[in-house]
Amino acid sequence: MAQVETTLLRSETVAEGTMAFHFAKPVDFLFVAGQSMNVALIDPPETDRKGNVRPFSIVSAPFENELVVATRLRDSAFKRVLGAMPARGRVHLRGPHGKLTLADTDTRTAVFLAGGIGITPFVSLLRQAAHDRLARDLWLFYSNRRPEDAPFLEELAALQQRNARYRFVGTMTQMEKSNRSWDGATGVLDQARLQRHLPDLTTPVYYMAGPPGLVAALRTMLTDAGVNQDNMRADEFYGY
Repeated sequence: MAQVETTLLRSETVAEGTMAFHFAKPVDFLFVAGQSMNVALIDPPETDRKGNVRPFSIVSAPFENELVVATRLRDSAFKRVLGAMPARGRVHLRGPHGKLTLADTDTRTAVFLAGGIGITPFVSLLRQAAHDRLARDLWLFYSNRRPEDAPFLEELAALQQRNARYRFVGTMTQMEKSNRSWDGATGVLDQARLQRHLPDLTTPVYYMAGPPGLVAALRTMLTDAGVNQDNMRADEFYGY
């Protein structure tokens, strides 16, 4: 994994407290949808004990001409510097890495289970699947507290119009705290919710991403439903 330098093109808010950062894509930076990369700040004005490098799932799809990451803006030196970075700010990238990808030879239904900022690898996967007209059934179950907290919510729902083999199920757990309307499901992402949409929980392959507690709970739920551990893929997102 060679290190390359690139520049920030622009940044944008994609949910409350969450920003996406668009970087110029080096010509020789090749990756597979679902992978991640390390972003290193160059000579930052401040730092802390966790250093100047963080791993991020790549939000953009391989066919796109930018490299995009998204993150919650927590109160750390890295996040403060990244959040304030102007256009043309320089960073180092190293990657790609990670195996939260779709195998070309696997035709089983793929079920993506995401919470909060854990959605990022699935945005890349679903954009690429729509672009490639992937001949495979895909489901996304996306849990958030409120619509305000859900990055890429509208895009992920609208992707169903571009891919007839993709279905989106969003659920909110704290709508009483929301100022936005929501006509989708409410409540937690549990076995009963999956069973409303999937006829046999043991046949798909599952991809999970989100906070470690959520991923652990999802693993337990799937195991209790009879899903084999070999049919589970996971990535955990730690707050930093």
